[in-house]
Amino acid sequence: MGYEMMAGFDSGDASLGGLFFSAFVSATLAPGGSEAVLAYLLSRHEIAVPWLLGAATLGNVLGASTTWGLGFLAARRVGATLSGKHAKALESARRWGVPLLLFSWLPLVGDGFCFAAGWLRMSFPASVAAIAVGKFARYGVIVFLFG
Repeated sequence: MGYEMMAGFDSGDASLGGLFFSAFVSATLAPGGSEAVLAYLLSRHEIAVPWLLGAATLGNVLGASTTWGLGFLAARRVGATLSGKHAKALESARRWGVPLLLFSWLPLVGDGFCFAAGWLRMSFPASVAAIAVGKFARYGVIVFLFG
């Protein structure tokens, strides 16, 4: 029996934690590669798929919720104007509302959608629900392709 098992620590715990962290960071304004981490862990067949799907989705939803919160706080501090790509995300969010957050998983623009939703003070529960559906579906496709 190895030290890890005697200490009550399983390498799967570290893998799930790493996946969660990668998914969280990927959903904030920082770049990340949680899809690659998920695909790798799926290929190892060491952790049940529902646990992997849950860790990735939860981490990504919490990260996107953090970005929503940053948008909310920024609107209070900066005021009602944004420029550049932020203004474009803001206009899209005004036009499409909460359903736009189903696409918060998209590279480059998804984080902006979450930020804009917070900036516009869209309903937080509705925003989180739409974000969760989109993120779960995206990771579901990864599971289907690599699982």
